[in-house]
Order: sequence, then structure tokens, then C-alpha cells
Amino acid sequence: MIFFPAIDLKDGSCVRLLHGDMEAATVFNDDPGAQAQAFAGQGAEYLHVVDLNGAFAGKPVNADAVVSILKALTIPVQLGGGIRTLETMEYWLSAGIKRVILGTVALTNPDLVRAACRAFPGQIAIGIDAREGFVATEGWADLSKIPALDLAKQFEDAGAAALIHTDIGRDGAMQGPNLAATLAIAKAVTIPVIVSGGVSSMDDIRQIAALGTDVFAGVISGRAVYDGQVDVAEATRILKGQPC
Repeated sequence: MIFFPAIDLKDGSCVRLLHGDMEAATVFNDDPGAQAQAFAGQGAEYLHVVDLNGAFAGKPVNADAVVSILKALTIPVQLGGGIRTLETMEYWLSAGIKRVILGTVALTNPDLVRAACRAFPGQIAIGIDAREGFVATEGWADLSKIPALDLAKQFEDAGAAALIHTDIGRDGAMQGPNLAATLAIAKAVTIPVIVSGGVSSMDDIRQIAALGTDVFAGVISGRAVYDGQVDVAEATRILKGQPC
């Protein structure tokens, strides 16, 4: 399993939200490139980045911050937030992003997701963000009537590189992930599934690792890394099955 420290970008800064609320943002670093370097220096082997403003706007907003992260790193980066056209995907993949994350369009334009998976094999991840089991879109502002599990099943044969399931109610709340919901998705599809939302302690990391690499492909954590509750190097070793 891969451990992904998370950088969420709002107005050019690294922030964390509580329950996806843009008005409940805590700024952790005004220099995204320096923060990315810090995570890499702590042992991160892959970085998860989200353009929060872009998720609401439907187009990239924090492009300069993303570029600063790419310039600062040699490790791969996956990026989500406001990526809703093939042209935008091609731009970011050409710029050095390893994998783009498609969220809102997975619900609103599934044909585009399938086309993207064909056009950029191995470089498309599907982000399914859920509140109380139902898919949320537009930067988590809109709640659909589509169960997250049903949406995941729709892409079983699309060829996505990964599926990222985030329980919004757990995100930033430091209460642990919703493993039951994420496990249900992982058991229902063959797409590699990444745990996101609420991973807040080394105990959470160990619990996920104990389930085995045949269940989950990775773990994303943000606020707990900034707060020092999750150690990047130790989490990386545990999830890779290496002795600490």
C-alpha cells in the first residue's frame, strides 16, 4: 500500500477543511512547494494534491501552487479538483502530474471518465466523495441521491488506475476513517481502492495495514500529518509491510 500525505490548496496556501467546509479552513503553510519538499524529506513516496478552489469553480484555480509543488519534487503527484475536460487532463499530465483524479465528472459525465481512461491508461483515478453514503459533487457542495457504492460499480470495467473513497463526515475531523463503507466498495470492485477521510492516527494506519494489500491500494492523510499524529516515514513503512 502507498501512503499519500495530502496537500489541499485554497487561495494558494496549504489548508485543511473540516467536513469539507471552505469556511472552516485551517492554513498550515503559505508555501506549497516548501510543504511538498517537507513531506518528501519525511519519507513520502507519493503526494496527493487537491485544488479546492478548482473543485468549486469547475476549472483549475491554484495552478501556480501546483506548479511550485511539481518543481519542488521528484516523487510522483496525483492531482484532483476542477479537472473536467480531456484538455485539462492532458495539460496536467504533460506538466508532470503522474495521475489526475476525476470526481464531479464521474457522476455528471461518466462517458468522459471512460474516454479519459482510454486516452490516458494508468493515469486516471476516480474520486468518490460521500456524505452519509451518497455521492457529493462540486467541491462537496452538492449532495446527490446516488449511493457511492453504486457509482463505484459503474466504473468496474472502465480501466481506472485507482478509486479514492472519501467520507466527508470524517474528513478533517480526526475521528478515524469510515472503513466499513470503504471496505464495501473495495469488495464490490476490482479497481484498486484508496482510503481517504479521517485517517488520524498511527493506530488507524496499523488497522488498515492489517487488512492487507489485497484489500486497499493506499491511504491518504492530511491534517493528522500536519499535526504530527501520523508520521510519514513510519506510515510508509507500515503500509509497505516493512519493519519499523
